[in-house]
Amino acid sequence: MQRIKLLVLVSLFTCIGVNLAFAQVKDTVLKSADTTRLKRNSSSEIAKPAKPMSRQDSMKAKYVNPGKVAGRKAVFRSMIIPGWGQLYNIQILNDGYGTRAGKSQFWQKVYTGGKIAAIYGGATVLTLSYIQNRKDYKMYLQEAQAREILAAGGPNNTNPSLAGFSSAGILSAKSTTKRNSQIVLFSYGLLYAANIIDAYVSARLHYFNIDDNLTFRVMPSMINSNSMYGFNATPALKLSLTF
Repeated sequence: MQRIKLLVLVSLFTCIGVNLAFAQVKDTVLKSADTTRLKRNSSSEIAKPAKPMSRQDSMKAKYVNPGKVAGRKAVFRSMIIPGWGQLYNIQILNDGYGTRAGKSQFWQKVYTGGKIAAIYGGATVLTLSYIQNRKDYKMYLQEAQAREILAAGGPNNTNPSLAGFSSAGILSAKSTTKRNSQIVLFSYGLLYAANIIDAYVSARLHYFNIDDNLTFRVMPSMINSNSMYGFNATPALKLSLTF
């Protein structure tokens, strides 16, 4: 009898455990997708009108400042090779804007070509000056060292052509030629910067209206100055510029 009761209890606990185990398993049955809702969403996205573009946005999208574009190109070229930006400015004279100021393109090209010649002419002069100053600096430096060796009882290796200079004069000349070499190097930087600035300014001014249609007009006028005591009128001149 006890065995039967024990078997019944074991069977009961087994059934309860199996039921609890199946209760913990998630429902893996997938629901069918609602195709009608997907079709409605896709059709609504297609039929949704695009946001209208404002006038300001359209102007930003369409307008390109040719002066800025030309200025950037001129600067880029001048940074790579000095004078290339000026050569680019000669090329853009043929784009239809060069004659609107009533000036001849020939003389504009000659003027811009003169800038290129000035750039390389200045670089040549600076190079020759630097070479000469470095040569003189080495000569005075060797003379100063030779005189120090001679004063210490060493051999006489002084330069006969500098015999008329005192030791103080040799040292002063050495310092002067060294300073001149440094100035030439600084001038190289200024010339390089001037080459870039000139190319940029010329490219930008090419697209500005700089014609001769300028009028100047002078007219008498009155300046109204209202105050707590009444109306006061002051005579004045009105200047008008039209360009």
